[in-house]
Amino acid sequence: MQNTASVDGIVTSLEDARVPVLDRGFLYGDSVYEVFRTYQGVPFLFDEHWLRLENSAGLIYMTLPMSSQDLLERVRETVVASGAAAEKLDVYVRYAVTRGVGPIDLDPAASANHSVVIIVKAIDSWNPEFYTSGVTLAVPSVRRNPGNALSPNIKGGNYLNNVLGVIQAKQLGADDCLLVNDAGFVTEASNSNVFFAVDGVLVTPSQHASNLQGLTKLTVHRVCQLAGLNCVEQSVDVPTVRQANECFLTSATREVMAVRSLRLENGEVLKFPAGGGPLTQQVAQLYKDYVAEYVNDNRHRALF
Repeated sequence: MQNTASVDGIVTSLEDARVPVLDRGFLYGDSVYEVFRTYQGVPFLFDEHWLRLENSAGLIYMTLPMSSQDLLERVRETVVASGAAAEKLDVYVRYAVTRGVGPIDLDPAASANHSVVIIVKAIDSWNPEFYTSGVTLAVPSVRRNPGNALSPNIKGGNYLNNVLGVIQAKQLGADDCLLVNDAGFVTEASNSNVFFAVDGVLVTPSQHASNLQGLTKLTVHRVCQLAGLNCVEQSVDVPTVRQANECFLTSATREVMAVRSLRLENGEVLKFPAGGGPLTQQVAQLYKDYVAEYVNDNRHRALF
């Protein structure tokens, strides 16, 4: 397959795709986006992603220029153009809606039409060691943006806060960052939610700490509830993290990924079971089982 993009309905190779330099998504990060992946051609949690896109758009006072069905058809066209449909290859899909082209001015009132950009590419291939051993995290000195300044539930194009966190984590020798807020509470990793196993209970940071309400995170809550596992959202501070004996990340592309170590800001390194402890492994399997059930129930929505 060829990595492919659709920019306002114009489909090209990803390398040839272009957006105007005066697009507000480029100039100011004035955009919202979602990412999903397919399983056997089925767009996983497509409706949930659309609803979150609508929520993000509402939070930045943007009206989406198309319906979910229109978007799905444009995604389908792009997948077909990529060659993935003919080869029956699963894909990564990222779609973004920007405020469109306008003058170089923070006021968006004069911007013209919104722009819709769709990227279809091969599924991200994570380092296999991240699953056999685990990913390493570090708490950087940069703090998470306050939720009352920029809501984390705006899944938008402004990711500089997260980028700085990743840069600092890499400088500390870690694979990814774990961002905390000014009050010292854990929020999330750079682009994924985090869970800790504390005394047999799965604990993930609540919205009180300002973090993205991840769809994979919500799915993990659902499968844990069905399996009778205790999974709660609460404020998570460093003393709570020190009590944890397992840790994992969740996202649409990572699925459930074990964490093998976490470097705290004071240099202390917490160790977790390589490849994930028993709860992590159980959740990973429950998630895979849920995906299989979802695909079976939604084959009629397959993109190929």
